[in-house]
Amino acid sequence: MKQSGFFDVEERLARLSGLGDQLEAFSRTVDFEVFRPDLDKTLTYSDGSKGGRPPFDPVLMFKILVIQTLNNLSDEWTEYLINDRLSFMRFLGLELSDRVPDARTVWLFRERLTQAGAIDGLFNRFDAILRNAGYLPMSGQILDATLVAAPKQRNTNAEKNDLREGRIPQEWQDKPAKLSHKDRHARWTLKFTKAKRQDDGTMPSSDLAIPFFGYKSHVSIDRKYRFIRKWKTTHAAASDGARLREGLLDKTNTASSVWADTAYRSKANEDFMEEQGFVSKVHRKKPHLKPMAQHIQRSNAGKSVIRSRVEHVFADQKSQTGLFIRTVGISRAAMRIGLANIVYNMRRFLFLERLNASA
Repeated sequence: MKQSGFFDVEERLARLSGLGDQLEAFSRTVDFEVFRPDLDKTLTYSDGSKGGRPPFDPVLMFKILVIQTLNNLSDEWTEYLINDRLSFMRFLGLELSDRVPDARTVWLFRERLTQAGAIDGLFNRFDAILRNAGYLPMSGQILDATLVAAPKQRNTNAEKNDLREGRIPQEWQDKPAKLSHKDRHARWTLKFTKAKRQDDGTMPSSDLAIPFFGYKSHVSIDRKYRFIRKWKTTHAAASDGARLREGLLDKTNTASSVWADTAYRSKANEDFMEEQGFVSKVHRKKPHLKPMAQHIQRSNAGKSVIRSRVEHVFADQKSQTGLFIRTVGISRAAMRIGLANIVYNMRRFLFLERLNASA
């Protein structure tokens, strides 16, 4: 077997480019250096005067989080694949002889960003890039939420009651190791799905209610470009409609229309939108024990054509990046969902840029 050389690696990388390396396209389209000011401000690394091994470049570490989110990787598997894949090394600007961050380093970096609440600033930084590139929020906005699964907790009824009341169960307080592995913020809820037709052709009398444990991702996307412009993370049992009044509406959108499903229809929300200068395109609910009027059915059907675009965002996140919460606590869940939202916007930006280049 001949010894590999520099040109052999270059040839392999050129072949990867020819096969369509997504990460290489990311590097060409996204200037990751724009995140450096936010990362430097958050991390506040020492100047090295006290000695010790210098920290890894923060932009390199952020790009690792992008790789991790794109591929739904654990910290350990991220470390392995960076060492294993040439495409990952090229994206990170690493040579074969360079030191690679281990799983613990990746965890600590993400944890520091989480504790500092840096994800909002990073998300807004990339949103500014989109706006500077001409992708201004236009034509109104669409709101919706999706459930994001987390590892199920095996708690007693007494422990569940304590958590619902905002208390830490006494037994957990006496066992710090156990407490650190208990997610006190995720909640159980019921996920309703349409009942399927039976083998004999009949339809069940009611839809299916499936227990679900985890968190909920709330987003507002702009109608024209379908970028996520506002977002929020809550536990899975939180009301969708109440989030509308908690900063989920984008006031910079050049049009005032707001589309959403019936979960967002309430007098409080309608009054709020009117006061804030928004025009409600929220679906109307079916009257209790009464048939829905034909004109309302037609109106809802027309709204659904537009509102359904937000479902494509969630479908993309779950199919392409396998959105799932591996961590404990809502702050870490928000970090995971925030990164997924940034990566979705990056992928959408890449798609639109390719579309414009071929036009």
